[in-house]
Amino acid sequence: MLRARYPVAARVLSWTVTLLAAALVLVALLLPNKPADFRLSEFARIPVEALLGAAVLIALPRRPRLVAAVLGGLSLGVLTLLNLLDIGFNEFLGRGFNVVLDWSLLGDAQSYLEDSVGEAGALAAAVAVVVLVLLVPAVMAFAVVRLGNLMARHTATTTRATLVLSTVWMTCASLSLQVGGVPIASEHTAAVVRDRAARVKATIRDERGFAKEARADVFGNTPGSELVPDLRGKDIMFTFIESYGRSAVEDPVMSPGVDATLDAKTGELAKAGFHAKSGWLTSATYGGSSWLGHSTFLSGLWIDNQNRYRTVTAGDHLTLTSAFKKTGDWRTVGIMPGVQKGWPEAKFYGLDHLYDAHHLGYQGPKFSWSTMPDQYALAAFQRLEHGKKHDKPLMSEIILTSSHQPWAPIPKTIPQDQVGDGSVYDAIQKAGKKPADVFYDSTKVKQEYGKSIQYSVTSLIDYVVKYGNKNTVLVFLGDHQPMARVSGDKASRDVPVAIVAHDPKVLDKITDWGYSDGLRPAHDAPVWKMSAFRDRFLTAYGSTPRPSKG
Repeated sequence: MLRARYPVAARVLSWTVTLLAAALVLVALLLPNKPADFRLSEFARIPVEALLGAAVLIALPRRPRLVAAVLGGLSLGVLTLLNLLDIGFNEFLGRGFNVVLDWSLLGDAQSYLEDSVGEAGALAAAVAVVVLVLLVPAVMAFAVVRLGNLMARHTATTTRATLVLSTVWMTCASLSLQVGGVPIASEHTAAVVRDRAARVKATIRDERGFAKEARADVFGNTPGSELVPDLRGKDIMFTFIESYGRSAVEDPVMSPGVDATLDAKTGELAKAGFHAKSGWLTSATYGGSSWLGHSTFLSGLWIDNQNRYRTVTAGDHLTLTSAFKKTGDWRTVGIMPGVQKGWPEAKFYGLDHLYDAHHLGYQGPKFSWSTMPDQYALAAFQRLEHGKKHDKPLMSEIILTSSHQPWAPIPKTIPQDQVGDGSVYDAIQKAGKKPADVFYDSTKVKQEYGKSIQYSVTSLIDYVVKYGNKNTVLVFLGDHQPMARVSGDKASRDVPVAIVAHDPKVLDKITDWGYSDGLRPAHDAPVWKMSAFRDRFLTAYGSTPRPSKG
């Protein structure tokens, strides 16, 4: 009826839908999986997969053609969804989506959205994702079916066009012709499929090999009496600062404020009788998944995916924290305001007691993802553990979270006697910036990130100056670089690490490390893999290697 009444409009609509279907298929076949690769030249290519698909659809009879078109469209839709996941993972975590290991992280992403934009915003995002998952494969299947039917109606024309384009493709491939540095002859989708298959195989191989690696340990059979004897009597603090990366110290936008804070706090420590040395560690993760950085640093194993994390935490591999537990000479505690549900890993890390977000007594507001300001978490540590008398020195693992993205709102340092139960932060949180005000502006997000690092460093060093004593030893570091929008597309995975002590003998033990004096590591200070720190630290402080072979 539409064609009969409005023939011109019907033809226009029909060709418009067909052109949209063709454009949709071409975009899906050429879609980059990294945000930095989005440019017009990426879509000015001839995909070989389209030529092969056209040849198959032209040759098949009607029913087989319909089945092939539907299956091909659905497959292309799934690949498109995986490409979109790659884009998100590359933007936030600096790597592609692992189809074997990363599904569990989608739940963490949902929780992060709830903390950042509220339950309504997170629900809307979840609904949008569900709609997208259902819609993309269906629309892609419709597009391929429509194009297949068109080619069947015009077999001679489409056959000639396919032959001509195939000749052009082979010519461009043989001559390596490019547009804007991008090859005209594209095999993008085939390369993506091969890469995914290779990653799946590598993941499976890694699962088998890492379990054996985790069972072997240079200090696995070292008795407690022979672990860290040179630190007996010291109160040890292992502290991670969320997203504290090399970019904070060296990026021209962020570093002026961060470096000024590090230098000022180095001076304050010196006045209080403390000294510091610092260097660089290369983290096993980037942009997120902080627990991978924590476990790499503490276990001495390279833990760069969730399966490795599950494998090592299910075993009894010695960690820096469990080494102190094994001696029997320290009380070991964890201060972890970012933990909001059961955390069985506390046993693996050798913690006598864990204080999570629900056990620190905080009555104030959340600061986006961060459940409480760092200054409060440290004040709670002082009230609940460090300020009490113990018959043993204290070893603590502390995770500071105020520098977690989206870096708005950021807490402010307040007089220590005003911290109380945290309700004082209500006004500070309400007066702060909203995530949407800064997160999508590349300059603003860098500035706010830098401020959050200044806040975390200030809170930590102020605590040491006020409550530390001659037996205090602080080791603090970043767990990973911030996301690419802040650190840059080609940023390293390096993070600063510093050791602070009042007793000069503690720092004398690491003289041969070549670390810089103070809290700010020099550009050319030593860079180690984060997994190397455990063995170097244990060795420096007198531990005797007694290997277990697994």
